Amino acid sequence: MLKKRDVHESHALFDLMTHPEVFPFVRHKAKSYEEFVFVTKQYIESEERGELISRTILDEWGSPIGTINLYDIEENAGFLGTWLGKPYHGKGYNEPAKEEFFKELFYESGIESIYMAIRKVNIRSRKAAEKLPYAVPANETRPDVYAKLNKDDIVFDLFEVPKDLFTLYLMRKQQENEQAMEA
Repeated sequence: MLKKRDVHESHALFDLMTHPEVFPFVRHKAKSYEEFVFVTKQYIESEERGELISRTILDEWGSPIGTINLYDIEENAGFLGTWLGKPYHGKGYNEPAKEEFFKELFYESGIESIYMAIRKVNIRSRKAAEKLPYAVPANETRPDVYAKLNKDDIVFDLFEVPKDLFTLYLMRKQQENEQAMEA
């Protein structure tokens, strides 16, 4: 479902990213295919330097359908950025992609906390974050991060996924699966 970014998938991802319901919410907006390839190469190099972690989200056939990234990594924490192409909205890809990515971040990359800065106008992303049982609103619990995000204008709400809460979620999920198999 996830793989390291690769320049070869740029064409498919660029076509999906430019949809008017996706483009406004993409962090690094590329206005041309060439610019998108350049940004992808920058992401790959930045990951090699430990500045971000970027993966391509794949559908069940292995086709690229979006990206999931951890930006601005500092003190074992970073900001999540995810987008899916419009044809894949509401198809159940978001939650499993996040779960797989969070496992990698928490258990392989040493990340302790993941922040989600969600634009107040982005209702789709807000609802997706609220559905995640391991994400908590953090406007008040992380006032320093919230203030830094909204230094010029209050544009974002802040959510946090702490490693311990995600781990608890996985333990409960495993327990539920074991109980279902026993029944």
